Amino acid sequence: MAGHSKWANIKRRKGAQDAKRGKLFTKLIKEITVAAKMGGGDIEANPRLRLAVDKAKAASMPKDNIARAIAKGSGDVDMADYQELIMEGYGPGGAAVLCEVLTDNRNRSASEIRFAFNKGGGNLGTSGCVAYMFNRKGLISGPAEGVDEDELMMAALEAGAEDVSVEGDTWEIITGLEDFAAVRDAMEASPFAVEAAELSYLPDTEVALTGKQAEQFMRLLDLLDDCDDVQSVHHNAAISDEELERLGG
Repeated sequence: MAGHSKWANIKRRKGAQDAKRGKLFTKLIKEITVAAKMGGGDIEANPRLRLAVDKAKAASMPKDNIARAIAKGSGDVDMADYQELIMEGYGPGGAAVLCEVLTDNRNRSASEIRFAFNKGGGNLGTSGCVAYMFNRKGLISGPAEGVDEDELMMAALEAGAEDVSVEGDTWEIITGLEDFAAVRDAMEASPFAVEAAELSYLPDTEVALTGKQAEQFMRLLDLLDDCDDVQSVHHNAAISDEELERLGG
């Protein structure tokens, strides 16, 4: 997969901004609730729920909020009937954008996301217009300081990882969907500190953006993040660390 490190750098910048907004908890609670509804409230027996709870904990969500969301999804409390959707389009510079959506009103979500694309210099496309450019993979990352790259690679590959890379201050591991849980558990049990572990859509190719296009693209990500029904945004834009610094990242 191309450009996953650059993509992750952009995502970390966005994550730091999202954490300052109250909307992050709303999105996390929705994901926990749906995960519990689909697979039950037992975290150990429900991989999707475990991922959602891990994200919530990483964002410092109170335990009571997590417990209430699980109870709601498990049927102890009535909840809206959410649909899972993938909405796709193009951003500035022709970058491909794929949005994971949880909504109880498909028309409302489509309208809000279309508005975000238009205002952000892109356009919402039809189903499948960019999905073929992405692969669903597991992505695990952690701090690279003091890490022996050879030891990291050996541990990850023995656990079933597909690819291992170290760029800057971060190491990243890519896994297949079926191997994600095993590799995550192995790395969490290893001496290597795991900062994030999630299922994601990684691009096959990337589009380099600079200058005004990079600025417009970051604006588009802001607009999509502001949509309550958008759970996560994936893309194939490559924006350098220097460019992100210029933009205030």
